[in-house]
Amino acid sequence: MAAAGSGGSRADNGYGGQPARRRKGPGALATGYLVIYNVVMTAGWLVIAVGLVRAYLAKGSYHSLYYSIEKPLKFFQTGALLEEYLLISKYLPGIVPSSVVLTAFQVMSRVFLTWAVTHSVKEVQTEDSVLLFVVAWTITEIIRYSFYTFSLLNHLPYLIKWARYTLFIVLYPMGVSGELLTIYAALPFVRQSGLYSISLPNKYNFSFDYYTFLILVMISYIPIFPQLYFHMLHQRRKVLSHTEEHKKSE
Repeated sequence: MAAAGSGGSRADNGYGGQPARRRKGPGALATGYLVIYNVVMTAGWLVIAVGLVRAYLAKGSYHSLYYSIEKPLKFFQTGALLEEYLLISKYLPGIVPSSVVLTAFQVMSRVFLTWAVTHSVKEVQTEDSVLLFVVAWTITEIIRYSFYTFSLLNHLPYLIKWARYTLFIVLYPMGVSGELLTIYAALPFVRQSGLYSISLPNKYNFSFDYYTFLILVMISYIPIFPQLYFHMLHQRRKVLSHTEEHKKSE
């Protein structure tokens, strides 16, 4: 699920990106709002990063670090819903090309993993796999929101651009692995508790098996991940080679 979005425009699934095209950007008021929003989100994910480091230093172990950043993670990851509705669909297309459908899917997939899996199945919160996707998300979002901020200000450092189109090579598989392993770890507990499942008979004549649904979510990674990953590799070559050519021509 987050394979289509574990990654982020959100159209690049968070771990990569599509090259920016020249489009009509937002007005001054919208630009000001977007800069503030992206600065706040950058700061929020930095808080999560600092929280992880502090917890690790205090515990001397990387196990069960989720509890140290649980609240800010839920807040800022859920805050991406605001970005999807107000930013991507209305303003950010003027800065970064975005597929609204793909963007929405990616945003919802992360929110789903945050609330419907990690929050709902308490037993998986101590799994090391949670740390995998949390670290991948955190680094990705710090870079992505910084990229948006500097792009809005028309002062994009090459280092941030390079990081956005390069670090996904490691972060995307890392995040996807953590997501899949976390969902897999949740399966026995979901099956045992019947979490979110609806069984017949009932007055609506409708049944839903959340256990089966999670399995289908995992299967959806198989066709989606390779396509998106190789697409991002293509975009990386395109964006960074264009930047190098531009530098040489100056």
